[in-house]
Amino acid sequence: MLAFVTGATGFVGSHVARALADYGADLRLLLRSSSNPKNIEGLKAERVVGDLCDAASLEKGLAGCDAVFHVAADYRLWVRDPDQMYRANVEGTRAILGAALKNGVRRVVYTSSVATMGFTSNGHPADETSPVSLEKMIGPYKRSKFLAEKLAVEAGRSGMDVVVVNPSTPVGERDIKPTPTGRIIVDFLKKKFPAYVDTGLNLVDVSECARGHIAAMEKGRSGERYILGGENLTLKRILDKLAVITGLPSPRLRVPYAIALATGVVDEMFTGHILKREPRATIDAVRMGRKKMFVSSAKAARELGWEGGPVDNALQRAVEWFTSNGYV
Repeated sequence: MLAFVTGATGFVGSHVARALADYGADLRLLLRSSSNPKNIEGLKAERVVGDLCDAASLEKGLAGCDAVFHVAADYRLWVRDPDQMYRANVEGTRAILGAALKNGVRRVVYTSSVATMGFTSNGHPADETSPVSLEKMIGPYKRSKFLAEKLAVEAGRSGMDVVVVNPSTPVGERDIKPTPTGRIIVDFLKKKFPAYVDTGLNLVDVSECARGHIAAMEKGRSGERYILGGENLTLKRILDKLAVITGLPSPRLRVPYAIALATGVVDEMFTGHILKREPRATIDAVRMGRKKMFVSSAKAARELGWEGGPVDNALQRAVEWFTSNGYV
């Protein structure tokens, strides 16, 4: 099997590419000229330099491929130019689907996110059937992923063979940017976490998440979504786990929502608009935090054989990787 992978130099994408190599697949990776290849060092793969919105590079990359794993995404909770995010996440997905159809690719696995799910304020776990709409998506990242996922689902129900996976919040090694979740770990290691807000996430081991992509390729139904989740945890519980791993103290002060929102407003204005850097706290992140992003992976368990579980080992690996790679 020849598999085409986008986003292979990134966090989740590098794990998907390596899982495919272990599976025995031949790899062809789409890399931008500016991509840092550190995450794919030593990986046997053909490399195609191009861009999601560059039709010529997609034609070259997809020729003769059996499967496409579209993992690439612009994942940030603050961006000065939202149009840039829509081009990458929405138009890039549209271009991949179009090129896959034209080249007769047998199956596309699209990496979405649980950010597209319908969460409630009572913390009840969301699943693939939870009511949701574009209007409920907070910020350009969630909106762009919602629209891109819609394209993939529609394609999968209109003749193409497209399966959607919705990873929760992956943690582990090779979070090179790092992602917003990885930044939580880095800030904790730097002792920049004096307080916490009452929110929650579902964390998943990134290695297990990658294997879930392969299960989706093998067993998923076209046009269906599958949540790949691990452990539902409050932010305080995540920080407590990090404290056990590192020996550093876990914060005891809980910040009220109103103060957290005010902090986001100030940081976004000063750091984002005046200093032209990505803020540590953003308005959208605080607004998202009002709802605990807990999920159920029961559908993936039934249909894909998914087994998400405790993430202590993944957190341990993340701490070791960030420390040994100079983030702390």
